Amino acid sequence: MTRLSKATAACGALLASAALLAAAPAQAFAPRHTGGDYLYLTVTRGDGASGTRGALLLCDPPQGYARAADACAELDAVGGDIARLAPVKGAMCPMVYAPVTAQARGEWNGRPIAYRERFSNGCVLASRTGPVFALD
Repeated sequence: MTRLSKATAACGALLASAALLAAAPAQAFAPRHTGGDYLYLTVTRGDGASGTRGALLLCDPPQGYARAADACAELDAVGGDIARLAPVKGAMCPMVYAPVTAQARGEWNGRPIAYRERFSNGCVLASRTGPVFALD
């Protein structure tokens, strides 16, 4: 192999790995945390072009965003199972389609947590998950 073809092959490999990194989902680069209950939470609007908000929720002591204490209490009541959260009573949401995707990855009581659900709009997300994804 000539010197030029080696350089071309190396450049191709570098570009391929850069493309893989660019295509990797955002949660692949979530902060690593060990010890205690924690969740890396994200909320993505639409197809992601509108942006993604994220926060690392720590629960001993509660921190990460303004409603962390409420979120930790809600999660503690359901053993960290986001799908079991009780809907907010009396919530009324408009029938507007503006999809949001909520994701959580982390650990609760030593058990890995992986949650992903798409909701028709932010109001429905808030009414179903309460303070857990209230990242604003």
